[in-house]
Amino acid sequence: MQAYSTEFARVYNMRWAGFATQVAPRILEFYERTPLGGQNTSVLDLCCGTGQLARHFLDKGYRVTGVDSSEGMLNYARENVADGVADGRAKFIQADAAGFTLDECFGLVVSTYDALNHLDDADALRRCFQSVFAVLAHDGTFIFDLNTRAALAGWNSIAIEDTEEMMLVSRGIYDVPNNRATIRISGFVRTASGCYERFEETAYNTAFDMEMVRQALLDTGWREVHFARSQDLAVPILEPENERRVFIVARK
Repeated sequence: MQAYSTEFARVYNMRWAGFATQVAPRILEFYERTPLGGQNTSVLDLCCGTGQLARHFLDKGYRVTGVDSSEGMLNYARENVADGVADGRAKFIQADAAGFTLDECFGLVVSTYDALNHLDDADALRRCFQSVFAVLAHDGTFIFDLNTRAALAGWNSIAIEDTEEMMLVSRGIYDVPNNRATIRISGFVRTASGCYERFEETAYNTAFDMEMVRQALLDTGWREVHFARSQDLAVPILEPENERRVFIVARK
């Protein structure tokens, strides 16, 4: 699985952390209506990024384990929830989402901001599901979101963002035959000293067939699987391929 560089982790922490902050309350609200909600307050934040979702759950009294393949991202996560790390309510582990083991059992596993689109292929996604299943408690919930083909088709573009804090140039392409979207992000970001530092990162998303995703979860052992929008995770949608982003809710 792709691991972002330390330089890009700083840009991510400044620019893209808001998605996790936005969806965390909705995920928590949904989880607290499940059989384990309010009983099992342990959360695994898979591909945790710079820790914003972990921050929300910690503030609500949960214990959080964050897993990410990028040490740069994990360093920012540890800074952003330093109080939770200090008192043992939060810990962060470097590992690959395509295959990991942990000595804990969680009531909720989450992965947000299309992090699992960064897995190389369907086999890697299935291995991820198997790893999650092994650490999820009975009646536990797994919630993650994916970009669909409809969204990734929009990566065929060039975008420029220019502010006092940073300048970004994004060049994207969607390779339809190989089900792969790639985006090259480069630019400059202002440092604490007031100088600007150049960065460059190439990211990719794999376009997964939504029916394959559902069947892979069922084959792994989940009892219930449905697709939803972030606005209401409890309401299934019947045509996920028509959405740009879908949330997948699976119950063990």
